[in-house]
Amino acid sequence: MQFSTIVGQDEIKQRLINTVKDNRVSHAQLFLGPEGSGSLALAVAYAQYLSCEDKLSDDSCGICSSCRKYQKLVHPDLHFSYPFFAKKSDETSLNYIEEWREAFLANPYLSLDIWRGYLQAENKQANINIAECHQIIKKLSLKPFESAYKIIILWLPEYLDKEGNALLKIIEEPQPNTLFLLVAQNQDQILNTILSRTQLIKIPCVKDDVIKEYLMAEHHQTEHAASEIAFLSNGNLTEALAMLGENDSSYHDMFVNWLRMCYSNKGATIMDFTETLAKLGRENQKNFMRYGISYIRECCMILAGAGSLVHLPATELDTAQKMTKVMNLPMAEAIGNILEKAHYHVERNANPKILFLDVSLQIVSVLNFKIIPKGNQYIPG
Repeated sequence: MQFSTIVGQDEIKQRLINTVKDNRVSHAQLFLGPEGSGSLALAVAYAQYLSCEDKLSDDSCGICSSCRKYQKLVHPDLHFSYPFFAKKSDETSLNYIEEWREAFLANPYLSLDIWRGYLQAENKQANINIAECHQIIKKLSLKPFESAYKIIILWLPEYLDKEGNALLKIIEEPQPNTLFLLVAQNQDQILNTILSRTQLIKIPCVKDDVIKEYLMAEHHQTEHAASEIAFLSNGNLTEALAMLGENDSSYHDMFVNWLRMCYSNKGATIMDFTETLAKLGRENQKNFMRYGISYIRECCMILAGAGSLVHLPATELDTAQKMTKVMNLPMAEAIGNILEKAHYHVERNANPKILFLDVSLQIVSVLNFKIIPKGNQYIPG
């Protein structure tokens, strides 16, 4: 994995490279970034750069013996730990290393849901068990075999329960040239005892324009399709890649027409439209809801006087500005809440005809009858 293959995150890449050039490599680092930000890919690229035998100014060489082994995830001084669905109490990540290599090499922007698909997860909960903690200690008690560093990349330390305290001593006092690279999504779920022993590297979401350019250049998407996927993904490249194989439809036109039907209270037209939505398929229904949530959020920013923060294509921005003339901020917030609940129920396989008809009627009550569900904004101070 080279830095050049990672989408965006140029500032983080340069920061990581500078730590190596300035000889300021911390022995325990936490790559903290949301799903789809590329935090795992960055950790692997950083490890490859540290171990490269012929470093370039801005990346690993990609051709030395160390880099070739890293590209296949078979370097003897590179170790991984990750959540898995243990069938027996003594299982460790080594039982699933072949599946791990296959999953990461197929998609470095790995999510837990994608990883689950490579395993026979059944109804088991993912975790990093005590046997895995002991295995990590055993691995890291040895000196590096080939490289200057022995590196372990621990993906999703949030799944370390109290057993993670077994790692505290080796994290705080590791063998010379041993590095811990933790890759997390939720800081609040990490054991404080581990968190306090790491150097934090915050990784932001991928910018929409970066995702758009990537989809156009690498996946041959049209500018319109790439813009819509980038907007829907909300900075999550994992989601953006998942959307590529889905039906090419203009969610913007569908969503705006839906709001217009609801505003005009056209019952028969709404019934026909819910039939159309019901036939989209669950993933497209989720994407449609996600688009609506994002679009209403942009309308909320316009209504709140933060129009400079809105990043919509020109035609969609024009429509959003017109929409804000027929609804106020509480109405927009109410519609956003309705759509978020609908997305939740779509994920859980609700009957689509009933669901979308119910959602349509709720939006009619907001847009046409100006009935806003009472929420926190109505609680007296």
